[in-house]
Amino acid sequence: MSFRRLKTILAAMGLMAGLSASAAAQIKVGVVSLQNALSATAEIKQAEIDLQTKFGPRTAELQQMQTDLNKMRQELDSSQGKFNDAALAEMTQKMQRKNVQAQRYQQSLQEDVNRERQDVLARVGKNLQEVIKKVAEEKGLDIVVDSNSALYFKQAMDISADVTAAYDKAYPVKK
Repeated sequence: MSFRRLKTILAAMGLMAGLSASAAAQIKVGVVSLQNALSATAEIKQAEIDLQTKFGPRTAELQQMQTDLNKMRQELDSSQGKFNDAALAEMTQKMQRKNVQAQRYQQSLQEDVNRERQDVLARVGKNLQEVIKKVAEEKGLDIVVDSNSALYFKQAMDISADVTAAYDKAYPVKK
């Protein structure tokens, strides 16, 4: 069990223990799956499409580099004994340079994709917190917990779909 989850559970238990039995019965709790609510938003779905569109050409270029590298490996493997040592050494060096180039390109691409994805997640995550608060207030909830922090909850307490719908309404996708 992670420290964060244990801390959340202990805090919830402390809150419940601090309240009298009658007050505890009056607390309204909602549960939301932050990950599911976030990934179900139209904005996140559109952002994934935008990322694929933006980085698709670079991904295709990386795949072509990998294909070229595989052809070079096959050529090197099939040419054993056909070329002199100098030619084999030159082919090996060329293949190593191409491999390093492909690895650097892949790392650069991954860093760019991750940076863009994190920017989107940070923006949407901030907005999602506001939407959760609004939905909780509309439903008269006293506390909302992430489903990953709850050991058990009744499905009727799950407001994830409501949060996603409210998010999509509050932050419609711009096309």
